Amino acid sequence: MTDTLAAPLPPTVARAASSAPLDVSIKQEARKATLRAVGSSLLTFGLTIVAVVVLWVGALWVFNVSPYVGKGPVDVWNYLFALPASDANRAQMFSQLWVTLGHSAVGFFAGLVVALLVAMIFQLSRGAEHALMPLAMLLRSVPLVAMAPVIILIFGRDFASVAVIGGIVVLFPALVNIVFGLKSAPPQMNDLVSVYGGSSWTTLRKVALPSALPSLLAAVRISVPGAITGALLAEWLAVGGGIGGAVGGYIAAAQFSALWTAVVFVTATALILYNLVQLLEAVVLARMGMADRA
Repeated sequence: MTDTLAAPLPPTVARAASSAPLDVSIKQEARKATLRAVGSSLLTFGLTIVAVVVLWVGALWVFNVSPYVGKGPVDVWNYLFALPASDANRAQMFSQLWVTLGHSAVGFFAGLVVALLVAMIFQLSRGAEHALMPLAMLLRSVPLVAMAPVIILIFGRDFASVAVIGGIVVLFPALVNIVFGLKSAPPQMNDLVSVYGGSSWTTLRKVALPSALPSLLAAVRISVPGAITGALLAEWLAVGGGIGGAVGGYIAAAQFSALWTAVVFVTATALILYNLVQLLEAVVLARMGMADRA
């Protein structure tokens, strides 16, 4: 009886078989990292809501604010759900909120796009960075209330002013984060592209932008509340409408329940959008193996 030897596997089949467990392990780790990121983001969001409510109630109690002026969570709930006019109150608040969100979107995209383009120019030209960065810092340091008359005079009381005011609020924090991210690429990778004849534009596309993904996502996250703040300022100072334009009327008419409800709406919206972007950021970075750079 002769022994039969098994035929060796082809090299490609052997390599595929050996790499299969590694691929499964990588996918499992990515899935676990994603679940951890989601759980951490949801826990942070829940704790933030609790902290905000505790600070709200605690501030009213510590400073002994008159119940006529200071409204708590129960007063806001009653204004929205327990009064005869609650249906009208909710409709009014949501309609004003949608206007503010529309203005926020204009400022968000205007500021973020300009920040990304300027950061890319800085990466390609150090001279441009030295020339334009002081201008960006000037826009950040001058109060918008002082610049608002000039902005309104130039752009009018229209969406252009919303884009400029909201964009200024968003621009500087996003610009600083993106510039930092573009400069965080390993020098060895930049040198490798240069050795193979790549231009500065190729280095930007192939190395700097992928390396800047965590900073870019962080810029998007911090730009969300900034865009809402810019929209409120634009509504209050320039175009009117929305929650920013209605707050002055609530104060003048002593409608403090409506005033506090508007503040709650804006705060809750900012927290929800911020945490949604944070959740997206955590999931994307976890899937790409960059969670340690978040």
